[in-house]
Amino acid sequence: MLVLFETSGGFALFKVLDEGKLSNVEDLGDEFSSAESARRMVRLIAFHKFDNTSEALEAVAKLVEGTSSKGLRKFLKNNCGDGETLAVADSNIGNIITEKLDVQCVHNNAVMELLRGVRSQLTELLSGLDDNDLAPMSLELSHILARYKLKITSDKVETMIIQVIGLLDDLDKERNTYAMRVRELYGLHFPELAKIVQDNILYAKAVKLMGNRINAANLDFSEILADEVEAELKEVAVISMGTEVTDLDLIHIRQLCDQILSLAEYRAQLNDYLKSRMNKIAPNLTALVGELVGARLISHCGSLLNLAKLPGSTIQILGAEKALYRARRMNHATPKHGLIYHAPVVSQAAPEHKGKISRSLAAKAALAIRCDAFGDGQDNTMGVETRLKLEARLRNLEGGDLGAFEEEEVYYKDKKKKADDEEEPKTEEPSKKKKTEAELETAKEPVKKSKHEGVTGLLILIFLIPLIYFVYVNQLAC
Repeated sequence: MLVLFETSGGFALFKVLDEGKLSNVEDLGDEFSSAESARRMVRLIAFHKFDNTSEALEAVAKLVEGTSSKGLRKFLKNNCGDGETLAVADSNIGNIITEKLDVQCVHNNAVMELLRGVRSQLTELLSGLDDNDLAPMSLELSHILARYKLKITSDKVETMIIQVIGLLDDLDKERNTYAMRVRELYGLHFPELAKIVQDNILYAKAVKLMGNRINAANLDFSEILADEVEAELKEVAVISMGTEVTDLDLIHIRQLCDQILSLAEYRAQLNDYLKSRMNKIAPNLTALVGELVGARLISHCGSLLNLAKLPGSTIQILGAEKALYRARRMNHATPKHGLIYHAPVVSQAAPEHKGKISRSLAAKAALAIRCDAFGDGQDNTMGVETRLKLEARLRNLEGGDLGAFEEEEVYYKDKKKKADDEEEPKTEEPSKKKKTEAELETAKEPVKKSKHEGVTGLLILIFLIPLIYFVYVNQLAC
């Protein structure tokens, strides 16, 4: 029996001299208590040392993937004879070696105990190799393994997406906070500007350019504002009811405007970066729901792989968990959409159609996500085609012209079902209908009769009471 032992410096192949001792696993460790007993148990046949870092990187890569490298296969092919049994530390590696080299491999408790004993006396069994040589090799191999794992980890790109979408939200909050402060500070000097210019970025640019409102009449705002807004601003600046501010106040206000504009510029760059990352990692999902919604879905689940494991019904309500639990607790209607509500296809739908489009979009998004997560291609053909079909579906729901999508197969079943329903004769039970109408008429007649009788009795009573009173008074007078 041969033993394959993998070290940080290369591959070693040992020959088991006494295979009968392998039957007693408990006492096998005693055979490696000393170097002399270890040499009586195993003998080194060959040792393949890694020549350079690239060879070690290839061996590590194949080891992580659960396969054997070319160097290992060549080493075993040159040193393993026909009919030999090879003891390995990993059953998966053993299966691959058996398949590729037709060498019978063994992996059991006795083999693991044997490898543990070889490891304890490794420096004695390998001539010319001591602990001082193994320590740098182990350190270098650990660095190679760490670099390779970072290289093959797809979560690092997804982590960047998660962090970027969180950073975008933080930037929006900060920018809105700064814009509110600018409006409050500059509103003391020119309060009417807040109603004229409502956009925060344009407001900051106008304040930075104008400074004191007295300068508005001599400035050109054509690059910032429209002609009508510019004319209104200059007209109101002359009759503004704001207070005067000092130059020091305007300096601080302009610095705050610079912060708002720099945040807006950085947010635009970050949005472009997110779009490029999303087109690379999830092109079909990006084409279907947009880069922002797709990034929020990935961020909500933690990774693209976790998102791919979810069904369409769960993707539909991602982000609306609190509303779902509250609806189930209060026995109310459950939400129809979560994060995908902000997708362009759902946003442009009418309120009565948002639920149907959200359900269809979630089902198609589940397929697109799985195609991105497990597929080999990097194109967005599936996402683009699916989005066109959903848009055609939306036009069909709203009663618009389908154009080139009238004969799409996606609507064939619905049209056929509708045609079958129209062809079916509508059979009703006339006897039952007539019976119901007759019962209603008979039920109404007694009510009308009783109502007339009540009115007649009331009139008789009204005339009889004065008559009886008049007769009673005449009798008393007599």
